Amino acid sequence: MRSIGAALNDLGLEMCWTHRTTDALAVIVSDASLAALLVAWETPGTENLLTAVRSRFHRLPVFLMPSDGQDLPLWVYEVIHGYVFPMEDTPTFIAGRIAHAAEEYADRLLPPFFGALYRLEDKHRYSWHTPAHAGGVAFLKSPVGRVFFDFYGERLLRTDLSISVPELGSPLDHTGPIGEAERNAARVFGADRTFFVLNGSSTANRIAGHHAIARGDAVVVDRNCHKSVQHALTITGACPVYLVPERNGLGLAGPIRPSALDAATLSQRIESHPLATGDPTYGVITNSTYDGLCYDAVRVGELLGPVVPRLHFDEAWFAYARFNPLYARRYGMAIDERTMPGGDRPTVFATQSTHKLLAALSQASMLHVRSAERAPVDYSRLNETYNMHASTSPLYPMMASLDVAAAMMDGPSGAFLTGEAIAEAIRFRQAMTRLASRIREDGRRPEWFFEVWQPPSVLDPSTGQTVAFADADPALLATEPRCWALEPEASWHGFGGLAEGYCLLDPIKVTIVCPGADAVDGTTEWGIPARIVAAYLTRRGIVVEKTGDHTLLVLFSMGITKGKWGTLIDALTDFKQAFDADLPLQEVLPGFGPPATTLRRFCEQVHTVIRDSGAATLLDEVFTNLPEPVVAPSECHQALIRSGTERVPLSDLPDRIIATSIAVTPPGIPMLMPGEDTGPGDGPIMTYLRTLEAFDLAFPDLATEIHGAHRDAQGRYQIEVMTR
Repeated sequence: MRSIGAALNDLGLEMCWTHRTTDALAVIVSDASLAALLVAWETPGTENLLTAVRSRFHRLPVFLMPSDGQDLPLWVYEVIHGYVFPMEDTPTFIAGRIAHAAEEYADRLLPPFFGALYRLEDKHRYSWHTPAHAGGVAFLKSPVGRVFFDFYGERLLRTDLSISVPELGSPLDHTGPIGEAERNAARVFGADRTFFVLNGSSTANRIAGHHAIARGDAVVVDRNCHKSVQHALTITGACPVYLVPERNGLGLAGPIRPSALDAATLSQRIESHPLATGDPTYGVITNSTYDGLCYDAVRVGELLGPVVPRLHFDEAWFAYARFNPLYARRYGMAIDERTMPGGDRPTVFATQSTHKLLAALSQASMLHVRSAERAPVDYSRLNETYNMHASTSPLYPMMASLDVAAAMMDGPSGAFLTGEAIAEAIRFRQAMTRLASRIREDGRRPEWFFEVWQPPSVLDPSTGQTVAFADADPALLATEPRCWALEPEASWHGFGGLAEGYCLLDPIKVTIVCPGADAVDGTTEWGIPARIVAAYLTRRGIVVEKTGDHTLLVLFSMGITKGKWGTLIDALTDFKQAFDADLPLQEVLPGFGPPATTLRRFCEQVHTVIRDSGAATLLDEVFTNLPEPVVAPSECHQALIRSGTERVPLSDLPDRIIATSIAVTPPGIPMLMPGEDTGPGDGPIMTYLRTLEAFDLAFPDLATEIHGAHRDAQGRYQIEVMTR
């Protein structure tokens, strides 16, 4: 065996020796650079090793050294690549067999487009085409360019190529390796066709809408939509009819009630709409929501299908759903001939920001399509729309990252990688819950701590017993969807009107709840504003995804480790200690907030303003009781570009027609859409905007980021409205 190892070293392969099963399992789970495995069958734990390989790798060559005359289980033959009998061949020959298999495995690893780009880079050809930096050479002619070159490295710049390179195919015609990569991604993600989209799912949303919506069409739209959906409505001249999601006391947007999606309710809503006419041609649902609520997509298709022939799921944050059984039926491409047979099945579009929670470069996204007979997709015509939004100078490393992201999800690795992320999120959730319990039981510290928004207990179907979430078997939580279902009228989630199994909380999207708010009752008497906690975490090098009044959202992507979430728990614990000790604010957050106060007093001051303003109630009213639509979004945009709008302060805003969307970001969900009336000065919209403005003026370090609200020199809001 030592001779085989030496021969492999001569061939450029490093032998990693392990002498214990636990060590071997650790290597298999953690080391993605493995190229082959050589194992003796009689070694204790070999079956566990082979099982781990099968669940982690796709076609990793495994060579087995069997005992003479021993029958192997049938499943082992499906895992192994071949046998090695060390005493029957020379070490050099055996090493050569292993190296050849490892080389073939490495070649098969590369998906179509990345493989072509990888091989092309090795040809060292002169470039006579764009981009002008010519593989990075131009950067070397300037001092600052040299810094840029050294920072990113030559290989990235050498693979930044022109669309005119024939070996790579065309991203506009979907030919060559690029076309192969898109077809491979369609297979992996379960679509009929997949389009690689740069500039994020914002562009993918605009492509889907621009293709499927004609001018004047009535479109059923989730009000909890990204602003890019509204852009598609503006481009097409559609008339949106909004579906209103639930809201809870924490300010989180919930699902749309199933009763709001049935045919009779939708027909009534369209008939009573002041602008919409005719049957809707398109529907848009956000899935999962920014806060991690995902629908039974098949059920949504069954409800909307009889009315809406084309259904678009904005799955910007949900690209991984197909690859773990926990999310069965909960993604757009799950709607197919098998799950929804019959003539009511709609054509389905799914737009995914691949870069958000899979491994891809920023802006790398995909548009998946599954056509149905009711509204068949002509892909050549769809491609005409695609080309209207696609660049003729794409960044090929970004496209390669899409190809690699699909390959990473292919085969057993998809379930393995998503399972790892789910497992880490569950460990964090349980650790937070246990720590909160220990603090309450200790008696020597103030009892408060940060909570996690999740079911307080779960049902174990194998025993029929209900157990506390912190005590539940992590394997149960990682595999049983019912543990995460929003049961109808359950108080922990605070949403009403749900049906059994209709909506699920995604475990990898973790909402941390600061003291001061409750899912049912809203803002409580005392509390700690989340924006102050977020500012503290930022000083500690921890950046959360989204901050509400009393909630923090953290995402457990495939890149999250125990070290990362352990550091987050430590930082939250340190914040508690600083708060309980009433340390000076400038000691905890130097340069932040008023100079002569303490952390506790500052938190109390900010929370009192939030509580007394009734912000939680106003937020619910603004997003539940929608403003009256007066003109279509496209008319507002025409007025905007032809000087038919003006910018006014809040004092002049009542009873005006909004010209651009007003969206609190993150997550960028509009509270006012173009063409809607702001309502009276004492209405919920105006009251809420004045509340936000007053808060920003009082606490500029905690100011809200609002797209569409421009600030003047004094920090007061200026809003674009239609000219009277």
